[in-house]
Amino acid sequence: MSASLVDSQASESIRSPLAEFWRRFRHKYVALGAGCLLLALLVAALAAPLIAPYGPATPDYDAVLEGPSWVHWCGTDAFGRDVFSRIIWGGRISLTIGFLSVALGGAVGMLIGLIGGFVGGWIDGLLMRVMDVLLAFPGIVAAIAVVAILGPGIDNVIYAIAVFSVPVFARLARGTTMVLKQTVYVQAARSIGVRPILLMLRHILPGTMPSAIVYASLRLGSSILTAASLSFIGLGARPPSPEWGAMLADGRDYLGVADHITLFPGIAIFITVLAFNLLGDGLRDALDQKLR
Repeated sequence: MSASLVDSQASESIRSPLAEFWRRFRHKYVALGAGCLLLALLVAALAAPLIAPYGPATPDYDAVLEGPSWVHWCGTDAFGRDVFSRIIWGGRISLTIGFLSVALGGAVGMLIGLIGGFVGGWIDGLLMRVMDVLLAFPGIVAAIAVVAILGPGIDNVIYAIAVFSVPVFARLARGTTMVLKQTVYVQAARSIGVRPILLMLRHILPGTMPSAIVYASLRLGSSILTAASLSFIGLGARPPSPEWGAMLADGRDYLGVADHITLFPGIAIFITVLAFNLLGDGLRDALDQKLR
């Protein structure tokens, strides 16, 4: 056996998990392109004051309901506000709602699933029955109910979306935890007196992360879509907020007269949700051990 072959096999065996993930993910060209698009959207949202040619609430009553032009790339709305600028600023709101709601729901759900799967018994049964109750309600219905109780507003939309994100994260974490707690390395750590909390956090939690990351990437798109739906029916962001769903609601009275008011925010929602779904598919292929 040549020395180069030995070195190659050795490098394969000591490749870090991150390097192994990147080796698999970089060949998922559609997912990689979707990730680059999402990164560009994130940068544009963060740099909105520098990129947007107009303020999100700056009216121009001499340019009301104008179509797309070199001056206003996506046209103007009923108050003469630049639609392109509002879409860029609205990306801040929509992406913030998506990331915060998924992060909050994922943290709570992973904690519940980790405790239930590790402890078992009546505690596991009680926690999972609560999750079953939450899963029994369609997501948008549960979100509407939560916002109706708490009141309209972006903060309450985040809480509402997080609530119905919890059960699936809990189920994913519980299933993986029940498998991992029977593995040799966890049993060995338990036998030498490692405390249960350290067992969960150091030895089991990392093993639950791949499935959670995949679901979180898919959940981001649906969270943005749900937030837009709540804003569209008046339970989310309120005017004059440039949130994408609120922009759709503002433009529905002008369909047939100024279709661009709803067309371009709708395209922004479509592209963002599609990109998150494509990224999630690529992450699943790169992270899922069973698919290997």
